[in-house]
Amino acid sequence: MRIGIDLDGVLTDLGRFVADYGTKFCYENNIECTLKEDEYDEGKALGISYEYVEKFWNKYLPYYAMEYNTREFASEVISQLKKQNEIYIITARNEEGFTKEFYGHMQVMVKKWLKDRKIEYDKLIFTEGSKLPYCVDNKIDVMIEDSPRNIIEISSTIPVLCFDNPYNKTIEGKNITRVYSWYDILNKIEKM
Repeated sequence: MRIGIDLDGVLTDLGRFVADYGTKFCYENNIECTLKEDEYDEGKALGISYEYVEKFWNKYLPYYAMEYNTREFASEVISQLKKQNEIYIITARNEEGFTKEFYGHMQVMVKKWLKDRKIEYDKLIFTEGSKLPYCVDNKIDVMIEDSPRNIIEISSTIPVLCFDNPYNKTIEGKNITRVYSWYDILNKIEKM
């Protein structure tokens, strides 16, 4: 089986990072923010403008991209899955949207981050726009995803394991199975 795995929100706990570091950023910069964990977009989740979101990522992206850890047991479970499956990391962390300081470095940072955390994979795919065409082109059998938009789009064609987060609680439908941890993922994939 070919398993597609998203990075942010699946391998990492992006929602927790935005809540923890976003509120810290707002506090340190005397910016009024209202945390809404049910929002996927960082600006909406923190109740701040795009200008502040950009400043937030300019400050914390190096830490998030290079130091922030994986979810518990991600590496361990992926190693088990890789014994009998092909692993495709499919991430929207391409070079678009980054400042001059980071432009041209994101793919290098992602590869190093995966290596440092012993995340095994057969192919690493950097996407632009919808992930569905990348899943179809690479014959992905199941995608592990957290983004509400991606879950809905991909599940129209391919089964999706929806990694449970406050911002995707209302997403359900045909081809969508909710998962709560990496061992829950392993259990559900073994039953497929």
